[in-house]
Amino acid sequence: MANQVEKGLTDDLFTLLQKERYVTLSTVDFEKKTPNVNAISWVFAPNKEFVRFAIDNRSRIVENIKANPGVVLTLIGNESTYSIAGEALVAIEKLDEVPLKLAMIEVRVEEVRDVMFYGAKIITEPSYDKTYDAQAAAKLDRQVMDALKKA
Repeated sequence: MANQVEKGLTDDLFTLLQKERYVTLSTVDFEKKTPNVNAISWVFAPNKEFVRFAIDNRSRIVENIKANPGVVLTLIGNESTYSIAGEALVAIEKLDEVPLKLAMIEVRVEEVRDVMFYGAKIITEPSYDKTYDAQAAAKLDRQVMDALKKA
């Protein structure tokens, strides 16, 4: 996908976004007007035109998106790094099916770029472990991902 700009998710990226994974989210800080980057994992693509994610509804991210809906999701996968730019909307203020106060954000994908530097490829994708009760983490992850899929 190098040097191409896509208007939606490619088949490969759509497949990657069918389960929880490490992604960074860039927003514009509503007070400082400077870039703000966060790592998130509850991400799901219902189709090739939209990406949904869940975050604490008291997060600064929510205020950032309300003030400036332009966002970039950065995804590492398929041996490269991708920038998924679009316009975000707080679609649901509180996901009812989840015990935490989580908002669902929906991003309308406007452009997708392969942003890996020339002559290189990713050989190991990011991975992470949940540092709290494994059973509780797995249950919460299922609840959140199911809510994102049903919305």
